[in-house]
Amino acid sequence: MRYAAVTERLAGLGGAKWAVHARARAMKAEGRAVIELTIGEPDVATPDALMDVAAAAMRAGRTGYSNGQGEAALLRALADRYSARRGRAITPAQIMCFPGTQTTLYAVLMGLVGAGDEVLVGDPMYATYEGLIAATGAVAVPVPLRANTGFRVAADDIAARVTPATRVIMLNSPHNPTGAVLTRADFAAIGAVAKAHDLWILCDEVYEDLVFEGVTFASPLDLPDLAERVIVASSISKSHAAPGFRSGWCVGPEAFVQALLPLSETMLFGNQPFIADMTAAAIKAGSPVAVGMCARFARRADLVFDALDGVAGLAVHRPDAGMFALVDVGTDGEAFALALLEAEGVAVMPGPSFGAALRGWVRVSLTQPDDVIAEACVRIARFAPKFSGGQRT
Repeated sequence: MRYAAVTERLAGLGGAKWAVHARARAMKAEGRAVIELTIGEPDVATPDALMDVAAAAMRAGRTGYSNGQGEAALLRALADRYSARRGRAITPAQIMCFPGTQTTLYAVLMGLVGAGDEVLVGDPMYATYEGLIAATGAVAVPVPLRANTGFRVAADDIAARVTPATRVIMLNSPHNPTGAVLTRADFAAIGAVAKAHDLWILCDEVYEDLVFEGVTFASPLDLPDLAERVIVASSISKSHAAPGFRSGWCVGPEAFVQALLPLSETMLFGNQPFIADMTAAAIKAGSPVAVGMCARFARRADLVFDALDGVAGLAVHRPDAGMFALVDVGTDGEAFALALLEAEGVAVMPGPSFGAALRGWVRVSLTQPDDVIAEACVRIARFAPKFSGGQRT
């Protein structure tokens, strides 16, 4: 039987990247003890107050059809939030709601690029970005993010890769997997490149509320001169510890929202109203759990650094935000992760799942309790010299 070309473009770009995570889950199902440091699941439950809002909304009959843009109360809450945080007026007409950031990014890219177009994206990148871009028929053009500059993308590196086929600069700040946070000056420089070549800027900001103490969050939406070409995406998955509710959105020019609306209506014709009500309440109240998560993740990043940096040739990159720390293992990151899981029962994500730039790295989730992270570090430190003999490659 025949399949659409999209299935060929996405072959190997889906679950294959999460093979270590899947193996860890299978081992746990077999009864084996595994320390799981793979995915970015918040380390607290969804707040009871939000679940109460969702439950009350369901009981009140908020279970019917919605519309392709989003429920009015949620659009208003998001407009107020972004107007306050970005220092300029954002209207409900500039916002569109989707089930989570992943669906948001898929829809936005489908509306911006197609076959033969190019999307400039940092390498390393979140594991699904390559597939999101490939699904449209466009080509992902990697832009190197370097450890010695904190993994912050440089405007000059972006400019050097612009071609007549380039349509979008895709950013992620705070960044997964590196924890890098771009500055206002970074966005101004990147914006100058975008204006010079008439490019869109798409920025995934899902970790906005998980920036560590002493680090300032910035957004391309902060810059009014970029307003006509900037789209940002986010959700309540990380900030409010509600990943399973799948509630996200994008903010951009009003003309973009109108152009994208038929695509949204074709895809899913609206989110669940009861989830929209919960999300509106979450946005209005702010997060009761983000500050605590920030403190814990920063502390655990320090724990990983103190336990592993310089041990058996390992090097740890300290993040400025988010849920992860990167460890340079100096050898094949995928082989290291698979062998570590089998030998020590510690599951980490192979760096190559996030791009060629992390071939020799692994990503460690910071979402387990301190004592579990500490035990994982003991096992990694014990395993590293056995795997590589302490020699860096």
